[in-house]
Amino acid sequence: MKRFSMAALAALLAVGVAVPAMAQAINAEKGKKADLVLLPKFLGILVFDQANEGAQEAHKELQNPGELLFLGPTPENSVAGQIEIITTATTQGKNGIMLSNNAGDQIAPAAEGAQKAGAKVVTWDSPIPSGKGEDVFVAQVDFGSIGTVMADMAHSILGGKGEMAVLSASPDAANQNSWIAAMVEALKGDKYKDIKLVDTVYGDDQSEVSYNRALALVDKYPNLGLIMSPTTVGIQATAKAMQDEGLCDKVKVSGLGLPSEMVSYTKNGCAPEFALWDFRDLGYLTYYTTYLMATGQMKGEIGEAFVAGRMGEYKIEADPGRANAKRILMGPFTIYNKDNVEAAAK
Repeated sequence: MKRFSMAALAALLAVGVAVPAMAQAINAEKGKKADLVLLPKFLGILVFDQANEGAQEAHKELQNPGELLFLGPTPENSVAGQIEIITTATTQGKNGIMLSNNAGDQIAPAAEGAQKAGAKVVTWDSPIPSGKGEDVFVAQVDFGSIGTVMADMAHSILGGKGEMAVLSASPDAANQNSWIAAMVEALKGDKYKDIKLVDTVYGDDQSEVSYNRALALVDKYPNLGLIMSPTTVGIQATAKAMQDEGLCDKVKVSGLGLPSEMVSYTKNGCAPEFALWDFRDLGYLTYYTTYLMATGQMKGEIGEAFVAGRMGEYKIEADPGRANAKRILMGPFTIYNKDNVEAAAK
């Protein structure tokens, strides 16, 4: 973009030369009505409760006279449950649905149905892989960067060499699949040539299942040095499993976790370092995005900028990881270790 000095700009205006107007960031008009649904992967997970806290904060701040519902399925019925909730919200004429997708592209027909009925579908945390049925994705951080961060944490913890495995949530979790793929790509770099990824397993984001799958990995791979779990449920369950079995000196744990849930495991050396972002901010930003679109104040087009209250200005851009999809990039994430985890856990 060309830059003009104030003098040059004044000269152009003086001779009548048209100067293109700079796009202004949209400031939300408060008090508009929109009935919205916040739909996590399932209920009972602290990070999703935190996202709801952020959404409720924005709902109150924007003085929306409509309702904000926090609805989710059980872990055992997540895929069918999410589809059912979207279908019901569509029938009820909701204006916006905020979805953390746990159903892969299976959810696309229901989301497309919601759009046809006039609802805005904004994904957060985990998008619809194909982008079908999705107006925009509010990305917590750049997905490619998460892969590099996990690879770097593995390198640090393993001292540059050794065997590692991944314990993820479910095979249909688009966000975690993308993060793992990005980590696998990063591990191809020469820096990581002595680190071997031996397996990827799934704990379905259930504590007991994740706990048992972590122990099964240790039994299957006697030289395993690290379990990387990019899920707050999985990392805590894995760390507990290693602690309970007295394996923390042999098998370390890392991934994505909540400081309040990981502080003891980090201080005792089971999980030397891990990363995460602020889910309250994610819920807050997602609500602002959805409110603006559901009330007709923002179209959801690439290049549009808006002000999300206390969080500042954001812009809609093409999603580099998905063709024909759009995203809003929140950022940043934080790496936690024994030096900062205790303060963050308070």
